[in-house]
Amino acid sequence: MEGTNRIEELIPHRYPFLFVDEILSVNKEEIIGVTTFNDGENPLLESSYVTSGIIPGTIILEAMAQCGGAGVRLLGIAEGVFALAHVQTTAFFKAVHYDEQVKFIIKNIRLSAKIVKQQGSAYVNDDLVMEASWMSIKIDTSMLTADK
Repeated sequence: MEGTNRIEELIPHRYPFLFVDEILSVNKEEIIGVTTFNDGENPLLESSYVTSGIIPGTIILEAMAQCGGAGVRLLGIAEGVFALAHVQTTAFFKAVHYDEQVKFIIKNIRLSAKIVKQQGSAYVNDDLVMEASWMSIKIDTSMLTADK
């Protein structure tokens, strides 16, 4: 449905901190997206778990939140920039390795113009690798620019 170039139109993240490749489907209840972390292509990951090829769990969590954010923007419910403000629960079940496609299934719990609450599951093939729930809040982007 939406490639990486389109994802950049939906959320403020850019390479090397953009971790969503595509949104496969979106509706008010559920967002499904995918990503693949390619070996050696991302400088943020090149020193993480070097000998094992494992993607850090925090990166999987961030990717899940980015997928949820991109889906919310596609729904047209909220405008502006949202930031991950609270991680309520997180559980890691299996490692994710380079070159494995990760599928995210995100459930929308609360959608408003200022607060987004979601929970999600991440899968490699049919294996559950992570579950989490989080809240993102709309931020004032004028606070992000420095006075000159």
